[in-house]
Amino acid sequence: MALDEYMIPCMSKKIFGVECLGCGTQRAMALLFNGDFVGAFNMFPAIYTLLLLFASLGLHFIDKKRNYNKPIIYLAITNGIVMIVSFFFKHF
Repeated sequence: MALDEYMIPCMSKKIFGVECLGCGTQRAMALLFNGDFVGAFNMFPAIYTLLLLFASLGLHFIDKKRNYNKPIIYLAITNGIVMIVSFFFKHF
């Protein structure tokens, strides 16, 4: 992939040798842009909940008439759970 040379390296992996909870996010986004939806999920399972969270945050800042606080909190918790479960599933 041509984008690999422009991606930011994981400092946790460089310093401690262990991937962080967000490792794979950039590669998953690149796979999404290339249309490989299953590959993106396999690379970073929380990619879809993360995109929903960012979309909700964007709506929160754009649409001031509605209250998006509860969906943002629920999506943040869901995203955190998916990240933790996938981290442990990948490493143990």
